[in-house]
Order: sequence, then C-alpha cells, then structure tokens
Amino acid sequence: MEHYYSLLRTFADTIGLVFLFAVFVGVILWAFRPGSTRTYRDTANIPFRHEDKPAQPEEART
Repeated sequence: MEHYYSLLRTFADTIGLVFLFAVFVGVILWAFRPGSTRTYRDTANIPFRHEDKPAQPEEART
C-alpha cells in the first residue's frame, strides 16, 4: 500500500507541476497578446486624465 501511495503522490505532483506551468504560460500569453497594449496604456493613464482640471460629473463616470 505504501508503494501505491508513493506512486500516486509522484504522479499527482508531476501533473500539478505541468498544470501550474501551463496556467503560468497561459497568463503570460494572455497579458502579451496582440492588441492589449492600447488597453493597458489606457488603464495606466487613468490617474493623469484630468490633471489640468477636475473631471466633470459625466466624465467621472466613464
């Protein structure tokens, strides 16, 4: 029984490593996908949108 547990544990660790590596690669590919630069640049500039004057109520909601 001990050998069976060790075999299953080794198998689960390997599958877990492969799964987490695949998730990591998927997140990296999703973050650097074509077309995402504009979205990230727009998000990064949110604090600087109204630096010369306060936002109007209708601008603040968008």
